[in-house]
Amino acid sequence: MTVQAPVTPTAAVRAGTDLDLHARSLRRVHDAFMGGSSRATGPRPVVTRSWQRVLELGLDPSQTNPRGPVVAAELERRRRTSPLALVVDEIRSVLTSVADAAHFIVVVTDADGVILWREGSPGVLRQADRLGFLEGSAWTEGQVGTNAIGTALAEQAPVQLFSAEHFETDQHPWYCTAAPVHDPRTGALLGIVDVSGPALTLHPALIALVDTATRLAEAQLLHRHEERLRGLRRSAEHVLAGLSGPHLLVDDHGWVAHHSGVTVRDRIAVPSEHRALAVPGLGLCLPERLAQGWLVRPRGERLAVTARIVRRDGRAVLEVDGSGGAEGWHTPLSPRHETLLRALHAAGPDGLTAADLSRRLYGDDEHQVTVRAEVSRLRRVAGALVATSPYRVADGVHLDLDPEG
Repeated sequence: MTVQAPVTPTAAVRAGTDLDLHARSLRRVHDAFMGGSSRATGPRPVVTRSWQRVLELGLDPSQTNPRGPVVAAELERRRRTSPLALVVDEIRSVLTSVADAAHFIVVVTDADGVILWREGSPGVLRQADRLGFLEGSAWTEGQVGTNAIGTALAEQAPVQLFSAEHFETDQHPWYCTAAPVHDPRTGALLGIVDVSGPALTLHPALIALVDTATRLAEAQLLHRHEERLRGLRRSAEHVLAGLSGPHLLVDDHGWVAHHSGVTVRDRIAVPSEHRALAVPGLGLCLPERLAQGWLVRPRGERLAVTARIVRRDGRAVLEVDGSGGAEGWHTPLSPRHETLLRALHAAGPDGLTAADLSRRLYGDDEHQVTVRAEVSRLRRVAGALVATSPYRVADGVHLDLDPEG
């Protein structure tokens, strides 16, 4: 499993700094930079990068840029589906447990920067309301300019901002300290934890406090994941006890709760009923639905799949026949995915490396990261038809090409 190494943001203000004087100094820097002064002393690098991004988007620092919240039903849907709903209480408990909580608010967003939860000082909440810092509002750089939430999303790193380091002048009376929360299993961004308050109440301990909250959230997410897998194993004990031969027990997202007779990674492709699944070490399998999770094992008979690329209304379509209990299905292919499949078909069982595909698609070896991402997207479309290490049409799959290919 992938666990993100924590990164601490650079403090916006050094210990012992006169906050009022520093805020006035930053306002002069902000005014000079926004006025295009070539002799202006710029802000910190992270702020300079953000201001440049925001100016390129055409936002006006003197205006309160639109940040209308999503409708209530959409906010509830985002809350309900956010993995951070599982740990928001832990985040709150850390950040609202200190005496200084009377001077700030705690905000948790999703990966789109939409504020899902907000709580804290009633007085600061009222100030946030006037600023449009509301539940359901998107606080990305593209919406509201440089702010800790949006800049943490853009930089993919923790950020602390003070006073006129914010792009909009309306945000200059504020400080904010934000840090991303990642899925401890995959490294995927889940959202942002932010503490904000009046600029002149900034406390140097807030960076450590936010860092502690994000570490706790990620640790709790990992603990809950492991608990769910243990529960899945317990629920399937009676099934597993009667099995022989190699098999896997996985959850609805492909995470492996139990394995026997086969060495696998922590996760396989997401199972789907009646749809063949390629598993390293097991070959093509047809997942079997249990009360909870999925049993994945080789079929007693050899499972074979016939697929073809055809054209419908000028577009490439991948058609897959049913076999061994699997249902047939079809899906449209983008031009890039069609090209990849044709290249893998031409390569035969020896397959192609990322470097091979980079040379075929781009004429050099410099696009291997792009190729890996494209193949990953193709596998989400084509499923078991594409195998890896090396990339190839999977064993047991017969791929036909239409005559126009």
